[in-house]
Formats: sequence, C-alpha cells, structure tokens
Amino acid sequence: MSTTTQLPIPSHFNPKQVGEVWRVLYQERATDGKAWAKQHGIQPAVKDKTRVCLMIIDAQNTFCIPKFELFVGGRSGTGAVDDNVRLCEFIYRNLAVISAIAPTMDTHTAMQIFHPVFWVNDVGEHPAPAATTITLDDVQKGIWKVNPAVAYSIANGNYLALQKHALHYVRCLSEEGKYPLTVWPYHALLGGIGHALVSAVEEAIFFHAIARNSQTLFEIKGGNPLTENYSVLRPEVLDDSEGRPIAQKNTRFIQKLLDFDAVIIAGQAKSHCVAWTIDDLLTEIMAQDPNLAKKVYLLEDCTSPVVVPGVIDFTDRADAAFQRFADAGMHVVQSPQPITSWANLSF
Repeated sequence: MSTTTQLPIPSHFNPKQVGEVWRVLYQERATDGKAWAKQHGIQPAVKDKTRVCLMIIDAQNTFCIPKFELFVGGRSGTGAVDDNVRLCEFIYRNLAVISAIAPTMDTHTAMQIFHPVFWVNDVGEHPAPAATTITLDDVQKGIWKVNPAVAYSIANGNYLALQKHALHYVRCLSEEGKYPLTVWPYHALLGGIGHALVSAVEEAIFFHAIARNSQTLFEIKGGNPLTENYSVLRPEVLDDSEGRPIAQKNTRFIQKLLDFDAVIIAGQAKSHCVAWTIDDLLTEIMAQDPNLAKKVYLLEDCTSPVVVPGVIDFTDRADAAFQRFADAGMHVVQSPQPITSWANLSF
C-alpha cells in the first residue's frame, strides 16, 4: 500500500468495548494481523524509511476503566475511554507507518510513599486517598508521620531514617516547585487487574506487533517505594536525606526515544504522567539540541487531565503545559490527521 493512505479499521475492533476488561484472543489476532499485512501490503517495520515511535503512557485499567481506582474522566466524565477509542483507531489507521509502540506501565506495590498505609497521624489513622496532600509543613509539625509498621518492609526496620527521608522528600518537592505529595488510592498494583493495559489498547498494540514484525517496547516505572514517579523518564526525587542516590534518570529510554525520527505521545493523565514525561523529555532535548523538539508530536485528543468534580480540576494547568511544549517546538496534533500529513515528516 502507499504509506500516504490510511488503513481501514479491522472488523475485530469494537469501540463499545473499550471501557471494559476482557481477554485478548492472541492467536486469533496474530492470524488476523498476518493476513492484514498481506492484504494491505504492509511492510515489516525494519524497512521504514522514517522511523516513528508511539509512546503510550499508562493506558492501564487503573486509570482508564470507569469505577477503577484512578479513572481519568476529565471534564466530560468519560475522558480516558473516549481517548482510548481514538487511540486504538489511530493505531489501526496508521499501522503501516508506526514503526514501534512503547507503552509505559505504572507499577506499584502497597507500601509506597504515596499510598495511605505509609502515613499515620497522632491517633493512628491513615490519610484519606485522593483527598489528602502532605506538605512540608504537615511533616514538620507532625500532622502526618511515617507509619512505623512499614519500616520493617522498606527500610530494614530503620524508622528514624525513613522519617528523615520523608521530611527530605516533601522539602525537595516544595523547593523544586513540584506538586505537593498526593496520597493516592492503591492503584496499578503489580499482579493486579488494574495494572494491566486496557484490553482494547493491548489488542491494538499486539496486532501492530504481529502485522509490522515490531516488538512492543514496554517500559516499567514507579516501583521505588521512596519516591513518586509520574514521569517515565525521571522519578520525582533522586536522592535521600544524606545525598545518596535512591533513583536515577532513565537515560537509556530517553536516548531510545530520541533515536526515532518522530515520537508521538498519548496516554493518561494529561496533567500528571503525560505532562511530566513530556517536560522531562523537553529538558533533555534542550540540553542536547533544541531542534529535536520538532520531532515530538502530542496526540492531544488521546489524553485527558485529572478532574475530581467539586475537589480539583487540573484541566487548565494541563492545557498550559501543552502550550508551553508547543512554544518550545513540539507539535500538538489530533488523531484523525494522518501521520503522513504531519509537518517535518516524509515517507
């Protein structure tokens, strides 16, 4: 086929199922994918003249399925579901020119600094998830303290060191102008159904891998109990109270992304993991070569901000971040536009 022509949507895709969890029929999709490539003359990705990577940030059940732990509804209330319908259609229509897909996977365990069990107040209560932020002032005044019971599992029993780290941690967030520490509901727990990719997105990614003979580039983030990790490229805090490293930038993945001719970014949530990943990528780009920003394309209609009606709405902040990224040279695009029509790309 000509790479300037978008493909049809395969008959197995059902947009009405995107907000549900179900088992992907791998062998059937593998057979379909091979036949689809033959029918439409789709070449293996290794033959691509222009190498395009689609990075899908945290398209997991925990964020994308209604009634799951941290469903990203946006202002519409159905944000992540609508985003993933468009994302799946985008993958299928542009299958012949997407060289690789890199899904990031938010990956947690119960005892992490942003989960309720990590903290207690004077009467032994844990903070209410999604409704509690823990500030530097809160920790200095002892309003919230590290739960002594978690020290055995994540600090070899050294409670004082863990409490010292907690103070250091919220101080770092404050000094660096980051969001205050938010206590989130337990989510994206390794081994749980919330951790898995949305079924329809997983199916589209698998179909792409078979049709294009392109291994999916899964990237895991968020397992360090001592720091948040909104961005796949960098944890929020990199050292402990003594200045010793507890985490590091994901330089390997940064370079892998920048080796592509184009990087397309979608996923959840626009205000948090998406915005902070893009921000970290932009920081690296500005350090290497500001012109590299022109190879980044933000799929704006395939991402939504965190909105908790009556509590918090990050829409304006997310939009402002995307405007800043556009001002730096990145392209804000919409999913119905063929990749082959985008600026700075030739096929």
